[in-house]
Amino acid sequence: MRRPNTPERVDRGLEAPFESLASLGEALTHQPHARRGVPARDEPIRIILVDDHTILRAGVRALLRSVPDVLVVGEASDGLAAVNVATQVTPDVVVMDLDMGAADGLTATRTLVALPRPPRVLVLTMHMEEERLIPVLEAGASGYLAKDAADRELVDAIRVVAAGEVYVRPAVARLLAARREDRTAPQPNPLAEQYALLSEREQLVVRLVAEGYNGPEIGRQLGISPKTVDTYKQRIDEKLGLSHRTEYVRFAVALGLLNGRDSGPTKDG
Repeated sequence: MRRPNTPERVDRGLEAPFESLASLGEALTHQPHARRGVPARDEPIRIILVDDHTILRAGVRALLRSVPDVLVVGEASDGLAAVNVATQVTPDVVVMDLDMGAADGLTATRTLVALPRPPRVLVLTMHMEEERLIPVLEAGASGYLAKDAADRELVDAIRVVAAGEVYVRPAVARLLAARREDRTAPQPNPLAEQYALLSEREQLVVRLVAEGYNGPEIGRQLGISPKTVDTYKQRIDEKLGLSHRTEYVRFAVALGLLNGRDSGPTKDG
């Protein structure tokens, strides 16, 4: 049995092919709301329908009319109007198209989820390309549904997002997870890459200069002459562009080279 928040991909549409949104909207008015997989709620789910096609809104409204736990409390023809209506009637869910005039679904989603009492946003669209849907989900939408699947899945989808869950297809869920992992994965540190260009002895000099040791003191610690220390510092300057102790300190702090180490003298080298 499939889970309601991970619907199987359905490539077929309604029982007959629909060549226009008008015919789709007309068909929706005759669809029963039986065969639902998510239990009804005790309290009605207040929703707003947002689509620039009047007949499609009428079809969806008719589809939901006999659903006992779903109540249509407002409608809008574009994203800007949707935000205005949402501030007045505080819906639980906004069922919204992506492509509209005054404000598209992406812009409206960002605004809606930032409201003091934000509704859940369920995208109802003809465009199922992942490249178009993922930015909307990342903007805060709770799910999406193909318009030609509304007769089969819309009530389930509304109940799922109203319960605080996400309604997306498995392929998109995996892609969202991968993007999240990419964003949280450690990013390459340019300073660390520069530090890796130094020899082991040059790295020791960087640390010691940053800790405040001067040339002769570094030489005694490393068993080399002050002149050799100066040679190392010249190479470090050529590789990293570090010439003053303050620059060494900033570089070392940025890389965490001084964490847990005792502070050395504060004299310049």
